[in-house]
Amino acid sequence: MSFKPFSDYLLLEKNYSKLTLKAYLNDLEEFKLFVRSEFDSPTITDVNYQQIRHWIVSLVDNGISNRSINRKVSSLNTYFKFLLKIERIEVNPLNKHKALKVSKKIQVPFSEEEMKEMVDALQSAKDFEGLRNRLIIELFYATGIRRIELVQLKLSDLDVANKTLKVLGKRNKERYIPLIDSVVETIDLYMIERNALEKIQDKSHLFLTKKGVKIYETLVYRIINNYFSNVSTKVKRSPHILRHSFATHLLNQGANLNAVKELLGHSSLAATQVYTHNSIAELKRVYANAHPRSKK
Repeated sequence: MSFKPFSDYLLLEKNYSKLTLKAYLNDLEEFKLFVRSEFDSPTITDVNYQQIRHWIVSLVDNGISNRSINRKVSSLNTYFKFLLKIERIEVNPLNKHKALKVSKKIQVPFSEEEMKEMVDALQSAKDFEGLRNRLIIELFYATGIRRIELVQLKLSDLDVANKTLKVLGKRNKERYIPLIDSVVETIDLYMIERNALEKIQDKSHLFLTKKGVKIYETLVYRIINNYFSNVSTKVKRSPHILRHSFATHLLNQGANLNAVKELLGHSSLAATQVYTHNSIAELKRVYANAHPRSKK
């Protein structure tokens, strides 16, 4: 059976992004090759749970992390649910599967002092690339958007007059995020340099390279990593850490968890709560300093 009906289902009915869709299909193709080479089953629709377990064991033996294995199995599970939906199978072989245990990763955000030092250092940017990189960093920290969301931003998503930004998130869900004055000012400066580029190929996109084409995710990662290596000794310096810093600093300043959830584009509070560990630490510090029974 071709994966195209499943692909169409995820893209058109479930509104999955093309990147997510690609990851699902890669996982399915990988599993299909495995069952063809290891068993007599010609198609995925014929496999049983023991064969799937054999695949999982092979992934573990090859050094694949439990987190990555769980993601691959999740792709397979979504496919089986689709097959049940269209009545191609009668039982989902992963129905009683339990995910592998994974250690919880605590992402350490940049401190407010590190962010202030970075924002202050960016003020000297004058040329196209300098202003573009400055805007990228300021926008990450001021909005908490994801890297792919930033790369896909279009000029039409900006409403400078009303100081808002339209963001297309996961499953093509739109959200609107307010823009602070300092970011709007940087947008104006960047647009002057952007419009002065000799040639612009991807005219609709906000962020471009010097050649006038849309920026790409690895470039954005390099920009963040390179700039923050000057102000932070943290091992991980990525766009996601900036998103993490955005959420943590808002919560530290008393922002409502539901409001932060909406700004981040999360579908549930559970996803947002991973950012609260630093806020709890901040609350403990405030509590210790303020409570009359606390030892100062």
